[in-house]
Order: sequence, then structure tokens, then C-alpha cells
Amino acid sequence: MSAKTHIKTLIQHFSSVTDPRLDRKKLHSLTDILVISICAAICGAEEWSEIELFGKSKKKWFKTFLDLPNGIPSHDTFARVFARLEPTEFQKCFISWLDYLKDSVDSDIISIDGKTLRNSFDTASSKAAIHMVSAWSSSNGCVLAQTKVDEKSNEITAVPKLLELLDLTDCIVTMDAMGCQKDHAAKIMDKGADYVLALKGNQSGFHQEVIEYCKDAVGSNFDSVQQNKIKTTEKGHGRIETRHYHLITDLSWSKKAEQWPGIKAVGVVNSCRKIDGKETSETRFYCTSLDDVKAFAKAVRKHWNVENQLHWVLDVAFREDKCRIRKDNAPENFAILRHIALNLLKKEKSIKNGIKSKRLNAGWDEAYLFKVLTA
Repeated sequence: MSAKTHIKTLIQHFSSVTDPRLDRKKLHSLTDILVISICAAICGAEEWSEIELFGKSKKKWFKTFLDLPNGIPSHDTFARVFARLEPTEFQKCFISWLDYLKDSVDSDIISIDGKTLRNSFDTASSKAAIHMVSAWSSSNGCVLAQTKVDEKSNEITAVPKLLELLDLTDCIVTMDAMGCQKDHAAKIMDKGADYVLALKGNQSGFHQEVIEYCKDAVGSNFDSVQQNKIKTTEKGHGRIETRHYHLITDLSWSKKAEQWPGIKAVGVVNSCRKIDGKETSETRFYCTSLDDVKAFAKAVRKHWNVENQLHWVLDVAFREDKCRIRKDNAPENFAILRHIALNLLKKEKSIKNGIKSKRLNAGWDEAYLFKVLTA
């Protein structure tokens, strides 16, 4: 498939978004606005004036595959369109396009976690900073979907909406303690997936049961407990980290476990880290529908990818926390733009540099930008 054909496919996937403008105000095609914005986000643009400047500097290149009947839109046009664009529709197109791009894999580990866009607050209108919950595919190394947390709510209510958007068949879903809810476990099981949920104080009764039960087991290295276990050791950069994973499959001691849909085990992870002769240790608890300790250990380790490969990259390479776009739907829609750009940049493998370097190269080299768009 040629690069131009591939870009036409991208345009088609986003062509179903409803244009929020009045007909007499439509001097520029909505798909032109979206495609220019996606390209600009890939190449480092972080505000509307930068998107306009990027569009004007690349006008000749854009004319090779966009109509641009009235030239490049102004920054005010970009701002108005994204402020009024319905994020749910934009999201659905994003997911449709991603399904076309991503590789089919068995037993993907999907990590769900939230992040606050710190500068998206607006004091003048008493608008709080928005909080986005994202789903990260470990196998594909990309964002699968995202949803905004309602201003007067929290992640607990946003997670079911996000789960509803995803095809979870045969996947393993991981979440931190905020996502450790019986309703979430039920939803995940209903969608044909397994779960690994971090168990902490917000589930105080169950959490305390597990702590009390494990106190005696720790002294015997869990040998007295019906369980599966595995040990891993990682070395590097002057650090040695040893982890003992225990999957307790006999839950007859717990009064709370039976309340959790599909639960098969309680997971315990003991981590011991040695750095420059100093040793620290930590114990974490999980509830899970898995009974395979190797799959459990892999899911626990992969969950951190959502922090290291998504949230950290968005802050460092995309400067997301510095973004001051605030009006109406614009912060949420721009977050989706960043996720589209990140997915494309990660999928393009010909350059081994980091995301920041790839963004620079895409801005400098139109041939490389074509590669990113058609990865």
C-alpha cells in the first residue's frame, strides 16, 4: 500500500466525526483540520499557534494529499473546532483507526491508569484540571483508548466507560488500587478477560484479611500455604532486585474473597532491592482471576509500562503537564491528539532514537513524516 493510500485510509477513519460548525462557517474541511493537527502534534506542536505555523510551513506538502480549498486554517479556527468537537466521537474514530493499525496478539496485557493534565485547570471559570484514564497495550506498545474523569467524580466511575470501549477477549487487565473494585472485576470477566488488581486500604476488609493471613506465611517463606511461586532477579546500573511472586490459590480462609467475581487467587509480591550496599524491601498484594503464577508475575511487571512508556513519555517528550490548552472540550481532544501521535511514533521502528528525537526528525524530514503516518 502506498503512503498516500495509507494517509487516505487515515482520513477515512476520521471522516465520520461530526463537524460542530455552522455550514456558513466551514471555510476549511474538518478532515483537513484533523490531519494537519495530527501531523503537527507528531512534529512537536503544543499549542494552536504552533499548529497554524506548522501547517503554513508545510502547505506545499499538505497540498499533495489534502484539498485545502482556503489554505491553512488560522490558530483561532483550530482552537474553536477542538473546543467544540465531541470527544466521544473523536475517541471512537481513534479506536477504529487503531484497530486497523495494531497487530493481533494473544493474551495481551492491558494496563489501565489515570493521569492529571496539571495545567488544564482554568481559574477564571473555576474549572479543575482534567484527569484522563488510559488503557495501554503492552504487546502493541500503544494507547488503546482513553476517557476523561467527570469533574465531580473519580477514576472508579470512569473505568467502566473505558472498559466498554475495548475488546478485551483473552486479555489480562491490570489496575492499581483505585481500580480494585468488584464491579470492575465483574465487567472484565464479562468481556472475556482476566484481571490482576492491586489490593490496598481502599478494600480495607479484604486487604486486612490478606495481611493477617500472610503474617504467619512470611515466616516460612509461604511453604505452609497452598500456592504457586516463582522468583526473579534483575541486575543493572548498580542495582540488584529480587522478587518472590506467590499465588495463593486456596482461599477458604477468606470471608471476603467469595464476593469477588471470578477470583482464583490472592497474589503476594515481595521485592528486595539492593543499591550501593543499601537494602530496601516491599510487599504488595493483589486479587486475581489467574491461577498461573508466571502469567501473574508477567502482568504485575508489565503494568508499570503504562507509567514508563506512556505517562513519563507524555510528560518528558510531549510536555503534557505544561500544556495550557483549557477551553471546553479542547484539553481532552488535544490529549487524544497526543495519544495518536505517540502511537504512530512508537510504531515507526526505522529510527532507534527516543520519541523526542523522532518528533524532531519528522518535523525536519517530510519523507520520514510519511513513514510515521504510514507505520
